[in-house]
Amino acid sequence: MSFVTTHVLDGSSGVPAAGVTVTMTDDDHAVIAQGLTNEDGRVPSFGPDTLPSGTYHVTFGTGEYFAARQVATFYPSVTITVAIDETAAHYHVPLLLSPFAYSTYRGS
Repeated sequence: MSFVTTHVLDGSSGVPAAGVTVTMTDDDHAVIAQGLTNEDGRVPSFGPDTLPSGTYHVTFGTGEYFAARQVATFYPSVTITVAIDETAAHYHVPLLLSPFAYSTYRGS
């Protein structure tokens, strides 16, 4: 399993958000991981098995996702900045998405 995983749910339609691009970068903007959510709203192989401690940014391509559905959105992208501790077992970064709001939490 990847050290960082994600799951995107479309709260406006009540289904997993398939086809969302997800990119993880470090503070130097170097790409650590990139993928596209599947029909379950997950990126099966997202990121490396371990990461050094530090700050990372997980960016979701929400604008493209809603544009493909012909839905206007206020958020062309959503970036969640997280503090990673390399001694932790796993990080899960879920996104609950709608065209004009979003929420996230530290998942398990």
